[in-house]
This record gives sequence, C-alpha cells and structure tokens, in this order.
Amino acid sequence: MYDFQELEAFVAVVRTGSLTASTRDLGLPKSTLSRKIRQLEERVGQPLLLRQSRKILPNDAGRVFYRYCNDILELVAQGREALDELKAEVTGKLELRCHESFVRGWFSRVVESFMSDHEDIRVTIHTQRSLPETVEDGICIWLGQTGETGLRREVLGVLEQGIYGSPEYFRKHGTPASPGELAHHSWADLLGEGDADISLRHSRQGRYPLSLPDRRFTVDQLTVQGDAIAAGRGLGLMPIWLAERRLRAHPDSFQRCLPEWYGPALPVTLLYPHGILPRRVRAFIAHLRTCIPEGWAGNARTSASTVPEIGTYPSRT
Repeated sequence: MYDFQELEAFVAVVRTGSLTASTRDLGLPKSTLSRKIRQLEERVGQPLLLRQSRKILPNDAGRVFYRYCNDILELVAQGREALDELKAEVTGKLELRCHESFVRGWFSRVVESFMSDHEDIRVTIHTQRSLPETVEDGICIWLGQTGETGLRREVLGVLEQGIYGSPEYFRKHGTPASPGELAHHSWADLLGEGDADISLRHSRQGRYPLSLPDRRFTVDQLTVQGDAIAAGRGLGLMPIWLAERRLRAHPDSFQRCLPEWYGPALPVTLLYPHGILPRRVRAFIAHLRTCIPEGWAGNARTSASTVPEIGTYPSRT
C-alpha cells in the first residue's frame, strides 16, 4: 500500500524538476521531501528519479510510475470531493473571477454575506479585465459580450447605457440636443469600443449610428473612464446602473445628456465550468442568484435550473 504523501512528493518533484520548488509547493522541509522520495523508491524496489546537477528528471521507471501516481491522486481527490458532498457544511477553496466594474461594491458584499454564512470557506477573488479562458473551482461574472467560450453561460441581467459628461464640460462646450451633435464633442471611451459600430436607440425614433471622430481619451477600465468623464475630458457611454451608484457616492461628478437615447445594452453573464460542480460552487451560485440587483433590466436571466441545487448530481456534459 502506497503512502499518499510519498506519491504527492514524487509527483511534485517530477512536475517542478526541483526539490527546492517542490518544498515551496508542498510546504515541507527539503529533508522531509528527500526522505519521502527515498522511502517511495524503497517501496517500489527501484530508483525513479535521475538526479542531475541542476534538475531532477524521472527515469524510465519514473515516467511510467508518474502516470499511475497522477491517476491515483486524482481518484483520491474525487473521493474526498464526493465525501464532502455528504456533509452539511460548505467548505473548501472558492475561486471567484469578476469584471473590474463589479468588484468594488456589489460583488464584494455578495462575497461577504456568503462567507458570513459559511465560516469554513476560503475565497480568492481575481479582478478581470479580459474574459478568462478557463475557470476552476469557482465562477466568473462578466460585463459585456462573451463571444465563443468553453464555459457554461447564464445571463443574470442587462445593463442599459447612457451618455454622460461632467457639469463643467457642459458649461464649456454646451449640452448636445440631438445625437447628430455628438460628433462635435470630445469622447472618453473604452479601449476597442471606439472602433466598433455603435448605434444609439430611441423608443420612438429608432436607431442612430454613432460617429465619434475625436476620441480624446481611451482607457481599458470603466472606473478610469468614469474618472475621465468626471474630470471633463469628454462624453462617454456608461452603464446607467453603475453611473447612478457612483453618483450616490459622488453627487454632481457627472450628469446624463440625451436621456431618451440609449447605447448598446451590456449583458451581465455568469460563467462556470461544465460537468459536476463542487458543493461550494453550487452554493455560491445559488446565493448569487438571490443578490441580483433590481436595476439589471428586470434580471433577464436564463432558466434558474441551469445549475442544479445542492445535493443533486447532473450528468457530465
């Protein structure tokens, strides 16, 4: 019978090619790690590693045994996960990824309330400025179009956009009375948005293609764009829900013009992996659904049955 700690030590050394790097990954002293490798080699009855001057490599026996070690450790991890599903508690590590515009404020309160309900959960939050290719042990909240992705998607809501400028800017340059006058104003936009075909829409007058020849200031974050608009660098399209929250904290920093005209709507999307989700991930998704703001255009979601309730096991897709 193999010792799992010896297997973990062997796998770590093969992956890193270094005892020093493996000690950091496993949190073990180098002497302990060396002893576990030596004990494993004694247990299997032959050497598994080639110890060179700068790197440790598996020999022929080590390469064969490494594949089986991975399978054994993966089965052990799956077994622990299955046993965790039988517990009433929600535990483990939760990886959360969130679009930069939501991290401060709404999403941080969602996470705080979830952690208050589950004291044994460990949470890591990654601020996203681009859509992640993969999500492991958690979810991602994204603002805007997602395009093709290998993740499952659930639209939580839609944010309408309006045109904003600072009071000082309007005093200096005038307030546009029609979409056609926007071409004469400076613009503070998001990176890439200025090159896209953007249309404004009106409930009665239909659509108006937006032409913005003077992009004075271009950024890659909504927060910085809002700062630029408030500083009077130009007009800009901003999600109305986010703008109103900012105005509550900083009144008169900017104001909306052409209030009957709207820019492209931005979906708020929940992304998560296919297959069976750990209990902690399903619990967080269930909690997240209860925290969707009313201002997200009627919470335009897909079916809530997309992710199963805790305790159910969907087929792997």
